[in-house]
Amino acid sequence: MVALVGAREISVQSQACLGARMEMMFPDEQKVPSRTMIQKKTDSYSTMIPGLPEDLAKTCLALVPQSYFPVMGAVSKRWMAFIGSREFIAVRKEVGKLEEWIYVLTAETGGKGHCWEVFGSLGQKKRKPPPIPGPSKAGFGLVVLDGKLFVMAGYAADHGKEFVSDEVYHYDACLNRWTALAKMNVARRDFACAEVNGVIYVAGGIGHAGDSLSSVEAYYPQQNRWTLIKSLCRPRWGCFACGFNGKLYIMGGRSSFTIGNSRSVDVYGPDRDTWEEIKRGCVMVTSRAVLDKKLFCIEWKNQRSLAKFDPVDNSWQRIPVPLSGSFSTKFCLGVLGMKVLLFSLEEEPGYQTLMYDPAAPTGCEWQTSKLKPSGSCICSVTIEV
Repeated sequence: MVALVGAREISVQSQACLGARMEMMFPDEQKVPSRTMIQKKTDSYSTMIPGLPEDLAKTCLALVPQSYFPVMGAVSKRWMAFIGSREFIAVRKEVGKLEEWIYVLTAETGGKGHCWEVFGSLGQKKRKPPPIPGPSKAGFGLVVLDGKLFVMAGYAADHGKEFVSDEVYHYDACLNRWTALAKMNVARRDFACAEVNGVIYVAGGIGHAGDSLSSVEAYYPQQNRWTLIKSLCRPRWGCFACGFNGKLYIMGGRSSFTIGNSRSVDVYGPDRDTWEEIKRGCVMVTSRAVLDKKLFCIEWKNQRSLAKFDPVDNSWQRIPVPLSGSFSTKFCLGVLGMKVLLFSLEEEPGYQTLMYDPAAPTGCEWQTSKLKPSGSCICSVTIEV
């Protein structure tokens, strides 16, 4: 039944698109081309949707509601390849159909592992994705790129055996499935990772032997390939990364197990393959989120304050967190609808998720949201599909 409904939606959209296209091609005052002329033009048409030009067929598929994507992916290999491609996300954006969803990883009660909860901008819940393949891990990395969630490496215990992983998977939010990717060159946990110009970078962390790492790798999605690049100037673990203005920023964490937390920021320029250092960083960050090319984070020493980093001038600003809505001193940050969400990590009767709007008038930046995970929030990511 679902397949039939999906097919009907696609057919309706296709007919509407075709009608609009024909009106543009053959206005009333122009003579309609002969059957022979039309046949010559259709020789280059695709078989994605029979009878439609390639670009129009792709537009029609992009107009279908997201809930039908998994069903559409089962229609043919061509449809599946297109729905899982970067181009599909680009076409969805072009026609104004991108939907924003926040994926919240929560701890299940009783220590039974983790599960994902998915929310839309209006608070509506979406179908949960299937579990991440392999054993449950900690200290892994998350990056979102082209409608896909990449889950990398981490620390795991499988049947009593503890190990640091080099495994990489991605979750396709359109097709609702996980896929195993090429493994990293170096197994690591508690490392920094981020995307810059379509390339995923991982840096530092703790290796298989418990040693602090300085190695850095770059992942090229189109080739499904990891490449070791120029290392950090010092080992670094427990750190995090952000991509700003075509550069990779590594912040926080420690350089060794005995020396205190680092305030330095390592900045990598891919075009020159060089690292530079900025002294004004932050330490012991418990949660962070990027919104509108700015970093928002919460430091361990000051849980009732947001620290905002602007990479344009490497400046920091402190934003006090109000007591309304939640008295919590522990938060996990998320981003949805151009707002920063603060999920409370403490049990509070009747608490509401705090929401910070940087674009709101002065005095109106803070609000509350009905969006509330069912368990303690471990981390969150925002995916547009």
